[in-house]
Amino acid sequence: MKFLSNQSKLLARYFVVGGAAAGVDFSVFALLYSGLGWHWFTSATIGFLLATAFNYALSVYFVFTSGVRFARRHEIALVFLVSSVGLMMNQLALWIGFEKLQIDVYLAKVCATGSVFFWNFGARRYFIFRAR
Repeated sequence: MKFLSNQSKLLARYFVVGGAAAGVDFSVFALLYSGLGWHWFTSATIGFLLATAFNYALSVYFVFTSGVRFARRHEIALVFLVSSVGLMMNQLALWIGFEKLQIDVYLAKVCATGSVFFWNFGARRYFIFRAR
């Protein structure tokens, strides 16, 4: 991996972490939506929030250095603030895909997850975990 830039390595590691978090998101979503019959909006919100916490824990271990710019409690708050924008993007993509375009809810969820991935990485990389 010597030929990859530091940015590429971070993105690759974040892709793995994001994939694991997406697994949490999809599992919780499927359990609540299909398993328990909850509304897609509520199921997606809870899955996204749990996946965000999981993503943060993995990200500070495998991808980013915690505490380089903010105290840990502020860092966690900022991750959830950034993720709230991601959650709005996620819910909008789901609404458009599932409600308006009438595509399968799980396909809409895949599209929503993909649309939020780069927002989350960029905002965390350049705003939260960037050195001063």
